[in-house]
Amino acid sequence: MKKKVIIALVALLPLNMLAQDNTWERPEVEEVPVQEKEDPNAKYLKGAVTEEDGRVVFTTTIEAPGKSAADIYAIAKQYLQKMISEKNQIQSRLITEDTEKNLVAAAFEEWLVFKSTSLALDRTRLYYGLQAQCKDGKLTLKMGRIRYLYEEERKPQHLSAEEWITDKVALNKKGTKVLPVSGKFRRKTIDRKDFIFNKFKSLLQ
Repeated sequence: MKKKVIIALVALLPLNMLAQDNTWERPEVEEVPVQEKEDPNAKYLKGAVTEEDGRVVFTTTIEAPGKSAADIYAIAKQYLQKMISEKNQIQSRLITEDTEKNLVAAAFEEWLVFKSTSLALDRTRLYYGLQAQCKDGKLTLKMGRIRYLYEEERKPQHLSAEEWITDKVALNKKGTKVLPVSGKFRRKTIDRKDFIFNKFKSLLQ
């Protein structure tokens, strides 16, 4: 008799109460926050190309704790000498070696390759100056006087960074997109600058 009463009482319970006691009815799902994808073009947008007095100049200061100005000068000079002998170089050379001011600089003429396949080679000559000012505990690098010689075998184009890769000429009006032609120069120049600056940072830290 008791068994029948219990069965009857269960049958009278609201369905939603029965469902609450059943973990299979209401599985707990952990909410995972949606991660926004990084924009691969973000590093090339507004402000990525810096200017000083109307000229394109990239500058960085690298901390080098425990190293003297002379130590840093020796490291900077050694790496600049290595750079000018790399296979992408054309006529690059050291132009300043001042041990009293701990200043070393080089003028570069090198190939900047946009695309290289068995059927086509798209590249430009890239010219720039790189100056390393060494002080106790830090190095200031400056990359400037940037210009290009493009399509020299067909219709040579002499282009300066100021007229070709600045925010004003290489981005759309909203500054949200890199333009197709001048944009490829902007991207590759920024990539080259980042590679050089990061290399010096790795050598000093």
